[in-house]
Amino acid sequence: MSSMNREAVLLPFRKKQEYMESRIQQGIDANRKAWCRIRLEDAGHHPLPGVKLRVLQKRGDFKCGANLFMLGEFEDEARNGEYEQAFRSLFHLATLPFYWRDVEPERGRTRYCKGSSRRYRRPPVELCLEFCEAAGIEPKAHCLNYACHAPDWMPVDVDSEKMLLVRRFRELAERYAGRIPEWEVTNETFYKWKSFQSRSAFFSEPDYVEWSFRTAERFFPANKLFINEMQQRIWDDLSFYGNRSAYFMQIERALRNGVRIDGIGMQFHMFHRREKEAEMTAPYYDPERIYDVLDCYASFGLPLQITECTIPAYSCNADDENIQAEILRNLYRIWFSHPAVEGAVYWNLVDGYAAGASAGDLNSGENYFLGGLIRQDFTHKPAYEVLHSLFNREWRTSLEVETDAEGEASFSGFTGEYELSGEGVRKTFRVEARRNNVVLLTLP
Repeated sequence: MSSMNREAVLLPFRKKQEYMESRIQQGIDANRKAWCRIRLEDAGHHPLPGVKLRVLQKRGDFKCGANLFMLGEFEDEARNGEYEQAFRSLFHLATLPFYWRDVEPERGRTRYCKGSSRRYRRPPVELCLEFCEAAGIEPKAHCLNYACHAPDWMPVDVDSEKMLLVRRFRELAERYAGRIPEWEVTNETFYKWKSFQSRSAFFSEPDYVEWSFRTAERFFPANKLFINEMQQRIWDDLSFYGNRSAYFMQIERALRNGVRIDGIGMQFHMFHRREKEAEMTAPYYDPERIYDVLDCYASFGLPLQITECTIPAYSCNADDENIQAEILRNLYRIWFSHPAVEGAVYWNLVDGYAAGASAGDLNSGENYFLGGLIRQDFTHKPAYEVLHSLFNREWRTSLEVETDAEGEASFSGFTGEYELSGEGVRKTFRVEARRNNVVLLTLP
């Protein structure tokens, strides 16, 4: 299929462009912005008029992330440095690999510490945390109980597996509960049922989800606990039936059974062969369908997070890469505009280092899709520049104000963390949605 024929993949967006743009603009204004009033006064509480101030947003509230699976994984240290720079320049959320079979390949012998034996795309947790904490990036754990990645040494009986899971949850909580705020508890419980059963005896039990969350709450009482599921069970024509959708009913049942779920994860990988792309992605790229799904799951009153996203380019052809960028621009603006969506995690940053293939093999596994934001030679694609522009320019407030006769100045800005500066003035503050934001500053 030529890149010209790929234009068909954009038809769902373009057919409903007026609807999409209207909802995006209204949603961003209503859900991502707020008014803030600044008041300056002297020690005697007299207003200070005519003071010029610089208002600079340091970070937005919407979480922009990616997985950190290639940290320190490149043979060339220059490439490792480029990876780190590209990551910290765009993202402030990082998904860390806690796959059980990789962090504990042999029973009782773990790979948490820096310098642990190497496993491709599974950097040690301590290395990841060191990077995140130095860069001011929030770490997120993926995943506590994921049957697909149960270790090879797992006993094949339910009681033994539960006992080992309790030990795993306790161990991870003792080490990382205070350093990692968000934990995905279960993942892809509808996917490859027979395959997962072969790795985990417990996976077939009816209380798999509820037990996992109750055990997580026991050891992670102060952390945010997420459920997570693959895209086919959320967005497409065969899976979305409103509140009768399987994933919706799974969450509803768990909540009715008294389980504490703090957030709902929704994957968005477009892993379709190029020749089938337009046909297979049509429901995923329909703006009305996207909003319907988000509105439905928002009815739980829990935050939603796009936990894993891959949009293919298929080639390094400029037309293909521009289509990838246009799709991402539409999707991220839709997600950003919805009140329940708190963030989006793009999955792989660099082409050639995705799952299911050896490093650099662009013909196998997920590498086939060329779904990274950066090419294999580490040059940035239009998709990277689109997200960088959205999060660091278009959705970032920066302006100058001057206090009026009452010593006040007001502005409308995106929610998040701010710095106020001027002559003799420096203060950090927050702008939050749906509240009266007032910054009072007394100057000597």
